[in-house]
Amino acid sequence: MLHQNPKVKKDILKRLSYILGHLKGINKMVEEDKYCIDVVKQIQAVQSALNKVSELILEDHLETCVSHAIKKGEGHKLIKEVMETIKQSKKK
Repeated sequence: MLHQNPKVKKDILKRLSYILGHLKGINKMVEEDKYCIDVVKQIQAVQSALNKVSELILEDHLETCVSHAIKKGEGHKLIKEVMETIKQSKKK
């Protein structure tokens, strides 16, 4: 069940829309044989933007879903899940 904050959801969707546009721009750069380093810099910008979206989703998850589960006495499972997700992201 989602307990997502509507304001955060709106921000996330706005950021993802921006990222999609940015990706289309990168695709065009490759099609037009733009300078490799310029393409890589744009890819890095998208990666950074995606990392920020991930952070926002995780923070909202902690503030809503995990908080709700803790109040119900079921927080251990969700906390473990968050920790596993953080560990996986560090492996990449």
